[in-house]
Amino acid sequence: MSSRAVNRPHGAVRHYASLLGPNMAAVAPAMLERDVGRRLSRLSATSSDRVRQRLRSSRPRMRALQAAAGGKLRWKDVPAPAPPGPDGAIVHPIAIATCDIDCPLAMGMLQMPLPVHLGHECVAEVQAIGERVQSVRPGELVVVPYEVSCGTCPQCKAGFTASCASVPPVSAFGMGVATGHFGGACSDLLRVPYADAMLVPLPQGVDPAAAASVADNMCDAYRHIAPHLPGLLQRDPQAEVLILGSLRRRSSFGASLPLYCALIAGALGARKVLLVDARARVRSHAERIGIESIEPKALRRRPRAPLVVDASVLDLGRALAATAPDGICTSSGSLHRATTVPIAAAYVRKVTLHVGRTSARPLMPEVLALIGSGALAPERVISTLASLEDAPRVLGEHFRSGGTKAVLTV
Repeated sequence: MSSRAVNRPHGAVRHYASLLGPNMAAVAPAMLERDVGRRLSRLSATSSDRVRQRLRSSRPRMRALQAAAGGKLRWKDVPAPAPPGPDGAIVHPIAIATCDIDCPLAMGMLQMPLPVHLGHECVAEVQAIGERVQSVRPGELVVVPYEVSCGTCPQCKAGFTASCASVPPVSAFGMGVATGHFGGACSDLLRVPYADAMLVPLPQGVDPAAAASVADNMCDAYRHIAPHLPGLLQRDPQAEVLILGSLRRRSSFGASLPLYCALIAGALGARKVLLVDARARVRSHAERIGIESIEPKALRRRPRAPLVVDASVLDLGRALAATAPDGICTSSGSLHRATTVPIAAAYVRKVTLHVGRTSARPLMPEVLALIGSGALAPERVISTLASLEDAPRVLGEHFRSGGTKAVLTV
């Protein structure tokens, strides 16, 4: 292993033992609070399908990138997706981005069982559509949201597509059995069950590599900034946006979310944007693209901010402590079961806290419009751009070295 490695994979024993720990015990009930039978039926159907394909090999084959315990990344020969169904589509990913969660997932550090077929951020070319699909046609380029959503249930109509009632909780691409075995974007083909509801055409002139992360991380960043910043700037044009990345030098999570937050805040008019991160490589990347950054120890000497984005994973309490009276703290959350929160101080200062997963699909047109206008240049966040053919080697190096954002293209 390279001496430059900052992330070291967990072996099989350590990974599977972690699935029995308190974090998994806290997460699993939330993921299984409804539609348990539907989730188990999907798992059973997927397993049965794989067995049938091994025995008969009747369906066409394709490759999919598998992440297994011990940080092992390799191409696997798997059955191609079944026909899309009347409301679905089959797409061919042409630009696949890593999410900030992909490194700890692939390295066996998360409470998500391995192996998985990796990838849930992509731009793809439509290959085939069902007879009821109206919004896209074969040959079009589309952004595929990470979450699976029907577009017609009450939650989807209200804009909460990450909580779609037509599928089990946390149904998403690229995370294996934990999110429903919907396949991964690092593959030749991907089956999208609700094409009209999910797929968003890529605007003319927008680079697929730059837009791949609109599927998740970029929309996550946008929802931390866009709903809150206009009102703050109306009250105070000099209002600061404070973004907390990792406050610990050893963090396996990628840093694209805090960088996207800073770029989007600037694109939407913020004059003062500050990133706090303990990792020197992240601060260096931030400075290269014009984002002011400091180490966590310097935060103590600064006034509290009216808008604080917590992308720290582990330090929500520090984010709340840094939020000004009547301010907003918005958190990307964590899969850890608990954290220390200064609730009395937050109560006295009347801090508003937002925590939760991103409903990406409703935000995607707005983010794509921001990119198309030239106000947002997300390609500046990409640290690795390579061919999908080299995915096992490139992503292995990217994860171990703590890279910010890798994009693989066809």
